[in-house]
Amino acid sequence: MVVVPERLPLSHELLFFLGRTLWAHRRAAVPLLSALSVLVVTAVLHALAWWSGLVLAPVAAAPLVWLVSVQQRYPAGSTSVRAWRVALALLATGALTWIAMAAAFGPLTGPLALWWLVLLIAAQIVWHVARPFLRTEESR
Repeated sequence: MVVVPERLPLSHELLFFLGRTLWAHRRAAVPLLSALSVLVVTAVLHALAWWSGLVLAPVAAAPLVWLVSVQQRYPAGSTSVRAWRVALALLATGALTWIAMAAAFGPLTGPLALWWLVLLIAAQIVWHVARPFLRTEESR
């Protein structure tokens, strides 16, 4: 009699490897997971209540209101601070506008799918660039 230890199939080992890798780099995947969840939520909103896009449309102006109020209260001393503020306000305005339009027309209608992809790439780049500056001593 030959005793052979039972091994997991190669597909299971591959899935475990991918799971461990995703878990190890889970903080880098925050923009991707957020974008996927917003895509699903807007699809459900469109299916259940297309008029929710009309309710969400005024919310898209909130980042621009924030930018104006912050610039008046705390004027930017350097151009890099002003550039970051403007870039974040534009990214947030684009994302909220996409959410309103996706809820009204469907998330994959016309150019909305490409717009979602561009916003995802921009958010991932901003997350990758800004994350080292947001770390504190406790999180290291």
